[in-house]
Amino acid sequence: MGERNLTLLTDLYQLTMMQGYFKSKNNKRVIFDMFYRKNPSDGGYAIACGLEQVIDYIKNLRFSYEDIEYLRGLKIFDEDFLSYLSSFHFSGDIYAIPEGTVVFPMEPLVKVIAPIMEAQLIETALLNIINHQSLIATKAARVCYAAKGDGVMEFGLRRAQGPDAGIYGARAAVIAGCVGTSNVLTGEMWDIPIKGTHAHSWIMSFPDEYTAFKTYAELYPTACILLVDTYDTLHSGVPNAIRVFKEMKASGIELRNYGIRLDSGDLAYLSKKARVLLDQAGFTDAIISASSDLDEYLIDSLKAQGAKITSWGVGTNLITSKDCPAFGGVYKLAAIWNEDKDCYEPKIKLSENSVKITNPGNKTVFRLYDKETGMLRADIIALTGEAFYEDKDLTIFDPIETWKKTTFEAGTFTVRELPVPVFKNGICVYQSPSVKEITEYCKNEQKTLWDETRRLVNPHKVYVDLSDKLFDMKKGLLSEYSR
Repeated sequence: MGERNLTLLTDLYQLTMMQGYFKSKNNKRVIFDMFYRKNPSDGGYAIACGLEQVIDYIKNLRFSYEDIEYLRGLKIFDEDFLSYLSSFHFSGDIYAIPEGTVVFPMEPLVKVIAPIMEAQLIETALLNIINHQSLIATKAARVCYAAKGDGVMEFGLRRAQGPDAGIYGARAAVIAGCVGTSNVLTGEMWDIPIKGTHAHSWIMSFPDEYTAFKTYAELYPTACILLVDTYDTLHSGVPNAIRVFKEMKASGIELRNYGIRLDSGDLAYLSKKARVLLDQAGFTDAIISASSDLDEYLIDSLKAQGAKITSWGVGTNLITSKDCPAFGGVYKLAAIWNEDKDCYEPKIKLSENSVKITNPGNKTVFRLYDKETGMLRADIIALTGEAFYEDKDLTIFDPIETWKKTTFEAGTFTVRELPVPVFKNGICVYQSPSVKEITEYCKNEQKTLWDETRRLVNPHKVYVDLSDKLFDMKKGLLSEYSR
């Protein structure tokens, strides 16, 4: 959508804290982690998404004259602080796991290293962007998995919670596996395939269904998907569609990308009956597309019932992630620079709820793959600077249930560090791939997951463990603060 200054896309308390840091001359360099605690929809994984928009946000981070005037009018900010804001720019470092990567709870998706005023300001927008797009990408991945290789089209724009949700949600859905979107603006912005048929209103605007179909076929002979459920699907819609297909064929038109769409009724029953009618008429390669409040569970059920649907249009339940409308990502302080010790001092947030206890320190994430199959075996959250060697045995353990251990024998696994540098000293050092490239990368990422992890209900949990050094650091801080 071009350059957009979203600097004031923040919570007020970020700015009031910033003024507090400014007044107390407390602008130490800190480390914040953005991570999430639970996979959406009780799934086995999530898909990281939204980094390109975070980069755009940081690049355009500045307080305009109008912004300063607005803040001045609130009468809660002093002039010296407003003067500081007028020349504000981000000067820190950002590391992130690339878009399209399969990720798991507690892993830092984004790490910010910056003076605390800068790190604090960007929290809200960063969470807004990453949370939303990762949520929709994860939902789309589940829907596409349920479709078992059939094409899934995203077309939820009219039900999205506003233009940005529709635009960036469609982008995330395509990254995670959808073959296209109905959203024309998204298509223009990222060169994404756009697809669509026609509405019931098209049919109803003509004297009869046959005339509506024939007119549409004459206009779009190479993309002729006819909506057959306006009046009577099996006794009117499908027969009229077949009549039009026969006329097209008789006139010498090569039938490509043609078929019918079902948008109501018992989709399993109707698709089976429609398939018989189409096949009997000689149109065995005709597409049967379906829509109508679909999600991954309904698609999975229709597949189990033997539905003859080969293309799926998914709208509301995908673009809103209806069953799980929030990703739940958080942004927590992990370390503060200690000038006296010339190092980062780890920080930890305690809670009576163990899952809300944070992992301290300057961290990174390593992924272990089976060397022979390339399948994902486990992830390790470790301290920056640690290394794991493929020619040595590696034992990992559950950070909560520590008696659960797994040993990977030397030579049986490969190691990959996930985060990449995105900003260094305020300068972007990362070139975002195209959406097509991210989509291909995400496809390959999902192939590293076992089916047991991808199943929709009660998936197998992927191990996400802490390195020995990080575990000892965390244990030490817990012991220190619990005295």
